[in-house]
Amino acid sequence: MTSQDSSQGSPTPSSPSASPAAAAPLRVGLVGYGLAGSVFHAPLIAATEGLALDTVVTSNPERQAQARAEFGPGLRCAASADELWERAGELDLIVVASPNKTHVPVATAALKAGLPAVVDKPLAGTAAQARALAALAEERGLLLSVFQNRRWDNDFRTLRKLLDEGELGEIQRFESRFERWRPQPKGGWRESGAPEEIGGLLYDLGSHVVDQALVLFGPAVSVYAESDVRRPGAEADDDTFLAVTHANGVRSHLYVSATTAQLGPRFRVLGSSAGYVKYGLDPQEAALREGLRPGGAEPWGVEPEGLWGRVGSGESPLTGGGRPEPTLPGDYPAYYAAIAAALREGAPNPVTAHEAAAALDVLEAARRSAREGVAVTL
Repeated sequence: MTSQDSSQGSPTPSSPSASPAAAAPLRVGLVGYGLAGSVFHAPLIAATEGLALDTVVTSNPERQAQARAEFGPGLRCAASADELWERAGELDLIVVASPNKTHVPVATAALKAGLPAVVDKPLAGTAAQARALAALAEERGLLLSVFQNRRWDNDFRTLRKLLDEGELGEIQRFESRFERWRPQPKGGWRESGAPEEIGGLLYDLGSHVVDQALVLFGPAVSVYAESDVRRPGAEADDDTFLAVTHANGVRSHLYVSATTAQLGPRFRVLGSSAGYVKYGLDPQEAALREGLRPGGAEPWGVEPEGLWGRVGSGESPLTGGGRPEPTLPGDYPAYYAAIAAALREGAPNPVTAHEAAAALDVLEAARRSAREGVAVTL
């Protein structure tokens, strides 16, 4: 079983900055400076050769001050994305890291202003909206990419390597867990039950585990899901399970939860020759939250040997079983490096809107399945 090439079917991007004379860094406008904008996008943009963080959009004065303290007093700040469209000629790329409900309108405005766009996941609330955005980008000849950073997690990169090398044989079942222990809701739009907010774990962490499953094993043909609101005071799903059947016969069992007091393995992959079991999360998010940056003194995305997964078959679980499999370093910087190459050189789009729409097909089917108690055929 080999992994799918995530760059297949990518449209050829173009932008005003793609001329041979464009030697200066591409100027990036970042919309949103909450968790996604401040922890993930801004540091990775600033660390990418060929990109320059030009403007941060946030109406919060404290976040504006935080951004300038982090990236220098020369950083421009704007209170509204509308200010970016008024000077679209001064920018080369828009990154949308604002709340989920704003993704479609902000990305639409960027594309209509003639600017390529990167949008945090989920691209949209529905697959139809995602495909409409893809059509607009193609009509304008502009790059539209989706920030699915978990494709560059250390464990996912390692698993792709194992699959490409045939280490596990024919894959039969893929188990993926993105679990947390957060017994008290934090509130905010991410946990809101209002439909327009696109909150809940299905569309949050579920966007990651579904995308990974589709990249590894191809299109889904059937989805069954169980989705619950477990915590007192919670409004949106906080404990969800998806069973996805792929066209090639692989079954993916995907878990996202905020109510897991004992965490399961991040991956358990069962093949005809061997299995791969890996615990723990990629270290890059924790490093970024701590203020560490790619390109520093310490190697980026590397985990201790004691956290390596294991590959093998038939051994006792009491001894761990199998042989240790060195975990490849995580590489979130590769995403924005690929964006820069796409804009400057016409290199493949690292994550297309059509791929995002396929994942949204699964998420929508999961929501329907959980509501109606039936398996949904795609």
